[in-house]
Amino acid sequence: MAQMDKKKTLSFKQKIGIVILAVILVIGGVVYKLADRYLIEHVEVVVVDEGAGTSGSNDTGTTSSAETASPSAEVNATSDDWSYSSDDIQIKIDQVETGSGSDKITYYVADVVLKDADSLKSAFADNSFGTNITEVTSEIASGNDAIFAVNGDYYGFRDDGVIIRNGTVYRDDPVRDAMALFEDGTMQTYNEEEVSSDELLAQGVTNTLSFGPILIQDGQITSDFSSVKIDSNFGNRSIQNANPRTAIGMIAPNHYVFVVVDGRNEGYSRGMTLAELADVMQGLGAAEAYNLDGGGSSTMYFMGRVVNNPQGKNQERGVSDILYIKE
Repeated sequence: MAQMDKKKTLSFKQKIGIVILAVILVIGGVVYKLADRYLIEHVEVVVVDEGAGTSGSNDTGTTSSAETASPSAEVNATSDDWSYSSDDIQIKIDQVETGSGSDKITYYVADVVLKDADSLKSAFADNSFGTNITEVTSEIASGNDAIFAVNGDYYGFRDDGVIIRNGTVYRDDPVRDAMALFEDGTMQTYNEEEVSSDELLAQGVTNTLSFGPILIQDGQITSDFSSVKIDSNFGNRSIQNANPRTAIGMIAPNHYVFVVVDGRNEGYSRGMTLAELADVMQGLGAAEAYNLDGGGSSTMYFMGRVVNNPQGKNQERGVSDILYIKE
């Protein structure tokens, strides 16, 4: 009888061990899947020379040293901490402060006028397209000899959307409202499910960004933004509340306005709601305006320095991509 009880006891312990092992394996599998989706880099395409291709083409070949040299070595330009002027590019940045105390907002407005739309480019982190590939905005900008840059749409946090960069289609999974830049210097906001990538390429698209929402369309604010949803990925914050923001707008062909709003830092800047951001863009004269990735990603770079205060800590967060200006 004693031997039978001992066997039963051993059997029970073995069952407990199997259950514990199964739980560990399940938890490990979940952790790996989350890490694989949101942390582990997956490189799909390595871009030989990001941003060097000609607008509207699929050429990603290397360029001559003259083409990649710093702007000051190639053009007659004047600049200071807040402006840049050459024959082809005019940039003026203003710091704006409104409100006070807990209601204070600090944001930066860059008015950009280009002679040629090819001066406005995009670049991927680590010159690679894929998921979970990140660098801070200033590193991507410096690596591409940018004069000016802002963070893009953080396409690598999602696995859908239409991603066309410097004339090349990298992803074609239409799901949301997006923004397109064209080789004639125009910008259009559109629904990805209503316009195909082939149609966009035929129209001369250079870059598309997939985040949103659309803020201004045909000069009018598009909605009250009370029920905006970008995606359902793990870790998303609500984007309706006051947050750091990044937006791009077009006043006229080759005349753009970029706005970066600091936030989450009481007494310095609380951030903006989408409705407030839309009001700002409309007040700046934007005929089209689009919300890019915000929060800790919101960064404005100019002439080798970060202009704003990312994350309220002067600490940049890694991003997938940038929009930038280059001679």
